[in-house]
Amino acid sequence: MPSARHDGRQADQIRPISFIPHVAPYAAGSVLVSFGETRVICAATIEEDVPRWMKMQRVEGGWLTAEYSMLPYSTLERKQRDITRGKIDGRSSEIQRLIGRALRAVTDLKKLGQRTIWIDCDVLQADGGTRTASITGGCVALAIALNKLMAAGKLKGFPLTKLVSAVSAGVVGGVPVLDLDYVEDKDASVDFNVVMTESGDFVEVQGSGEEAVFSGAEMTAMLELATKGAKELSALQRQAILEADRPSGDSLAALAAAFSR
Repeated sequence: MPSARHDGRQADQIRPISFIPHVAPYAAGSVLVSFGETRVICAATIEEDVPRWMKMQRVEGGWLTAEYSMLPYSTLERKQRDITRGKIDGRSSEIQRLIGRALRAVTDLKKLGQRTIWIDCDVLQADGGTRTASITGGCVALAIALNKLMAAGKLKGFPLTKLVSAVSAGVVGGVPVLDLDYVEDKDASVDFNVVMTESGDFVEVQGSGEEAVFSGAEMTAMLELATKGAKELSALQRQAILEADRPSGDSLAALAAAFSR
């Protein structure tokens, strides 16, 4: 087994992770999350209303949903906007449904009251793992927004039951590795995306062989790597949420620094 990957990481090492809060001032909660060179702005917006279907079916509580988009300049070749094509592409639709499912799994919707929370995830720069970064950052943005609602006395109980994060794992060159970047992702024979809570429970596992098969031992190794990565991500999420509540005027400076690396 090689001791290091193309970027110098060990097989069980995640990329450098950072969270910069309050990058979208009009959102109730927002964060720029970076997984290495992958950067996504995640923002939570609160509407004091629920979808029509909930009213018609008399469903109690609120709703949480997500939208995901890769900006045209987020990849090496310009990506056409969905609005130009007239419809959302299949990949974006699948990812935003995944984000919504992941966050609803750890949200007590009845405690939201008659509200809808929108989680918007806009990819500024893609270098592999945009969906995992969106889930991880989306949870931080959601927590910041809910903290504001609690501070304003608009909630009787905190709706977020646990933190949730996501990380990829795969088999590259015959070796199971954690948190694939683009170079590794395009060459991986197996690719997994794992969504987990901070307590180690699985929310969703997406995995497939890329024109290849994988053994039970390889699957176990990838899940073990993902579990390790999710634990590390949860600790970073919690720190970011706590720090977001502290008054600070250096968010813009941190944002500029993130793009000057």
